[in-house]
Amino acid sequence: MSGTVLVLGGRSEIGLAVARRLVAGGSKKVVLAARRSGELSDEEGLLREAGATDVIRVEFDADGLSGHRPMLDAIVAQHGPLDVVVVAFGLLGDQQRAEREAAHAVSIAHTDYIAHVHILTELATLLRQQGNGRLVVFSSVAGVRVRRANYVYGSAKAGLDGFACGLADALHGSGVHLLLVRPGFVIGRMTEGMSPAPFSSTPDQVADATVAALKRGRSEVWVPAVLRPVFFLMRLLPRAVWRRLPR
Repeated sequence: MSGTVLVLGGRSEIGLAVARRLVAGGSKKVVLAARRSGELSDEEGLLREAGATDVIRVEFDADGLSGHRPMLDAIVAQHGPLDVVVVAFGLLGDQQRAEREAAHAVSIAHTDYIAHVHILTELATLLRQQGNGRLVVFSSVAGVRVRRANYVYGSAKAGLDGFACGLADALHGSGVHLLLVRPGFVIGRMTEGMSPAPFSSTPDQVADATVAALKRGRSEVWVPAVLRPVFFLMRLLPRAVWRRLPR
């Protein structure tokens, strides 16, 4: 892994943890894309500490769809072909607010689904033209079977999961590989103040599993792995029981 790494969502704890491991594995150039990219000094410092020789910051508004392709083209023109693209932006949102305010529900769906569909389609086109490259997409077990307690976020992740699975199949044989990561509850900034769910993980644990799966050429990984059989069984729960489950 020695080419350019692009992290879409340059403040993401998981995205940065993945990038640090890729740098340790040989990638020396990292592009951090986020809003207010001028404020990413701490994130840049972490990557340089890990061994990155070149850390570039670019402005990226995930919800600004029209800016996606120009940004990607500019990155490739200035910094060369992309080896790994880590798509790590997202919005958890407030479920109770989303049930009252349609605009908030739509903002969650737009960021967590529509913006992902748009940027992944642009990335797939770009990497196909390039002839190689790897995409890392973060779904969630929240989208495997959507729960009443977080159905707005969960439904967006369900859509993303399905889209990423189809895109991975469409990319088969093109030289472009897509890795779909399905974490459970991740203890970090996004979930601060919430009670951890069973089989919780940390950003570092998700990153370890992600990079290991990338190296093995896997198409999907559950974090932790025990969630795969757990959710196979949870699909069988009667709906009357399922709707009462907490987040």
